[in-house]
Amino acid sequence: MALHHHSDRPWRVRVDDEEGTPCGAGVLLDDRHVLTCAHVVRFAGAEPGGATSRVRISSAACRPEWTRTARVAPGTWVHDHGTQRGDVALLELDEPAGCGVRTTLWKAPLSGGTVQVYGFPRDEPFGMGADARLAGSGHRQGEWGLLKRIREGDPWIERGYSGAGAMAVGGEFDGRVIGIVVADYVQGDAKAAWMLPTETILTYLPRIEEFTGGDRTNELGPPGPAPAGDMLDDPLRLALTQELTRLLDSDWCGTVVVGTGGTTAVGDSWLVRLVRTADPAARATVSDAELTGAPGGTVLGLGTIDAACDARGRSVAEVGGYLARRFGFPGGDAHEVRRRLLRRRPPACLVVGGVDRAEDPRALVGDLLGELAARARSRGIRLVLGFEGVPPADVPYDVRLDPEPVRGDGTRRATAAEARTAVGRLAEAEDAASALYRERGVRFFAAPRLPPCLAPRLRVRLAVARATEPHHELAAIRDLADDARAVLARFDRDVRRMVAAHEDLTAVLELHRVRAARYFGAEDRRLAERHAPAARALHTEPIDLGVARTLVGRYVDEVNRRSEEG
Repeated sequence: MALHHHSDRPWRVRVDDEEGTPCGAGVLLDDRHVLTCAHVVRFAGAEPGGATSRVRISSAACRPEWTRTARVAPGTWVHDHGTQRGDVALLELDEPAGCGVRTTLWKAPLSGGTVQVYGFPRDEPFGMGADARLAGSGHRQGEWGLLKRIREGDPWIERGYSGAGAMAVGGEFDGRVIGIVVADYVQGDAKAAWMLPTETILTYLPRIEEFTGGDRTNELGPPGPAPAGDMLDDPLRLALTQELTRLLDSDWCGTVVVGTGGTTAVGDSWLVRLVRTADPAARATVSDAELTGAPGGTVLGLGTIDAACDARGRSVAEVGGYLARRFGFPGGDAHEVRRRLLRRRPPACLVVGGVDRAEDPRALVGDLLGELAARARSRGIRLVLGFEGVPPADVPYDVRLDPEPVRGDGTRRATAAEARTAVGRLAEAEDAASALYRERGVRFFAAPRLPPCLAPRLRVRLAVARATEPHHELAAIRDLADDARAVLARFDRDVRRMVAAHEDLTAVLELHRVRAARYFGAEDRRLAERHAPAARALHTEPIDLGVARTLVGRYVDEVNRRSEEG
């Protein structure tokens, strides 16, 4: 009897109709089960009630190649034709495959990274691989993750790839299957495809749980349907939702501190609802009509949030352990998790609720969340921290979505239009300051810290106050916006002073280099030894202007001294 050999990806199989015509691909979970797309089974005519009851499964990785017949396991054919919903089926082999394979489908973040898929296009019955980039979803409905082509001219996903395992390439989930391909899109030069994530598959097929690994995206609330959308009838919850959506569904990065308690008793149901709009598992329980019918700016793209957990009653080790398992980090030590999150590419999007109700809030902030919050903007991380009470003063943040009313001089008055204009001008100034910081400020050591953005919070309060105009809070909103613009003006001035000082030092160094080369030659060793460290100081980021000024001064002094000596 021939010895059985298979490659390091033995889960790759081909799904054929009864006549042996390739219809798609599948993932061999164990010797008895194959996961594939429902529409692949339909192409083969073997859907429930179809022309036949069986498909053929052939190995793409084993030698000698084996073939088995299989049929849809009862209650596991999920297909809503013409939508981006479901499209998954579990096949049971009539006889064991004999490979001894057991494949784990991993729950992994979808916001970025690369996957490889192996399908069976018409002209390649033995199969061909294709690489793709995870790109979220791109719209409000459906539950499929978008895949984009990485390089022009490379093989791309087409008919015959449906059902193929999407294997992560690089990063912590390297070599692990995180979903299956469900469809391709080709229109001229535009090419894309979609995949069904593990968490969505598991929602439809709970019986495959034994074949899954990793922690789920969302542990912020209990599993089940999202909270009712009518909570958004409340103008405060609606405004909070829209502001957080505006931040998380853009290229913004930084730390958002969210208040969920206080005198407004706004709660966190709005935050739980928003997180679930991005959750691959929850998407399978919400209809497209509910998503598309929600108010504008209240639905996140699929996979926008990589991890969300509730810290209430949990220890640092428990929160750190969840994040480690969710992102595939080894161990769960808080310091190691924090270090890896700060270095992770692509940067993570995290939500941690009930921070001040953790088992030890001070330790949670000090050991894990504090440094993440302080460095989130510079590292490209989006971090949302929820507090039921007043957030500690030592928690760094870039935006504070505080639902509490804005206090001010009760004798002053303003119209809603005046307050709206002031907040609009502040938002423009904050955008300009953020751009200046990204382009120039980050280049310097000890650069002034970018002031927290106040416009999002003021827009939240404006949405409430303008509904009952005249309202005493409108004047406070206007005055706070004007004061914040003055702070931003000082920030702008301070950064531009640093930029100007750097340009002046660079010009002085170059002027004296040219002068020295003219009189002493470009190869003068003693001057070169003074010039090199000065040039490095001006070009090595973060640039320390104090050090650079000292080194440029020494070079200039040496050139002047040599010139005076003749």
